[in-house]
Amino acid sequence: MTGLLGALADAWAEIRVHKLRVLLSLIGIAVSVGALTAVVAISEYQRQYQEEQSDRFGGRAATIAVGVSSEDGTPVDIDDFDERFTRVTERFDFSHTARIAQGMVVGVQLPEGITDVTARLIDPMYSEIHREQLLEGRWLRDADSEALAPAAVISEPLWDRIGRVPISGHPTVELTGAAGGTYQIVGVVPRTGFGDEELRIDLLYDAYRDRVDALPKDAWSQYEIWVGPEQADQIGPVLAMDLRAGLPEGQVVSVNRTDWGAQPGAMDAQATFEMVTGGIAALILALGALSLINIQLVAMRQRVREIGVRRAFGASSGRVFFSVFLESLVATTVAGAVGIAIVVAVLRSDLLVTTTFVGMQDVPPFPMRAALIGLAASVIVGAVSGFIPALVALRVKVIDAIRF
Repeated sequence: MTGLLGALADAWAEIRVHKLRVLLSLIGIAVSVGALTAVVAISEYQRQYQEEQSDRFGGRAATIAVGVSSEDGTPVDIDDFDERFTRVTERFDFSHTARIAQGMVVGVQLPEGITDVTARLIDPMYSEIHREQLLEGRWLRDADSEALAPAAVISEPLWDRIGRVPISGHPTVELTGAAGGTYQIVGVVPRTGFGDEELRIDLLYDAYRDRVDALPKDAWSQYEIWVGPEQADQIGPVLAMDLRAGLPEGQVVSVNRTDWGAQPGAMDAQATFEMVTGGIAALILALGALSLINIQLVAMRQRVREIGVRRAFGASSGRVFFSVFLESLVATTVAGAVGIAIVVAVLRSDLLVTTTFVGMQDVPPFPMRAALIGLAASVIVGAVSGFIPALVALRVKVIDAIRF
């Protein structure tokens, strides 16, 4: 232990004496380790961002979608199937279920006249299952069905058409048709991307059904259940069997997963991104290590007298080897730690994360895996770049120091 501590003290003393040379040689190592750490960390953020984007379309892992149709194309009694679905899901005690009716068109009174707008009927849990984001306001609630003016959530393009009245001003919208009346706008859904100009209004399923005798013929219904990924494979077949039991002849129930986790190879692109960028960072790190080895070998030729004098005063071969070896190891480890610290400070900035990954809800903490990989890389580079010069130092003899 005393020998190891002495070798560490010698290595640190050499680093202090040759601090300018060491600093210049280790800048590249710090940058390379930082780049490698950043690649691994950003890939974790990218993975979370992609999962959330997928959740908004197909639901969280694992989302089970249930659909009902008839073999001959005749309309299905949705109210009857609603009751069946409710009874079955209550037996399973699901915490997150949602009914969705889409494909509807309603008339909305806009300043320029009555305009056809796409409508959806949904349950409040839909927002949890699909990570719905709002530009302003709040999402639909169960209590909204009791309001005199039922609540509605509209798309940003429709909000533009009514003058972007702030939600705090309690804006309303007039619908025509069977469910016509005044609806209070409680939230606004942002555009999904460039060119999204869809005029859409989301209404509470129960509030709409209380106003009409039946859903429009152009509406198609779907039911969604959010369960644990480990339970989906077991629940799906049993749920399908229960829903089909006693179903009228000619009706068909489909039960399948719609979330990204059900798609084989859904994250292959993410793995490829991490592999390619990680390979580039590793190549840069290898070039930095090669440069450091060259600098250390050149430095060894200039330290022949120093090492020879140390050998003359009784320094053992092991002491000389470990002092030179640990010099590179300590220096690269410190440089790697500095690079990792800078990356952690930068990537933990809320401004950077929200700007790079717009709309990400559950921002993960800085991944420990990235820091450990970066630190391990700096230690490996230090060991490799210190081992070869240390072997050269072992070959130095006292007579060489006298002749130098």
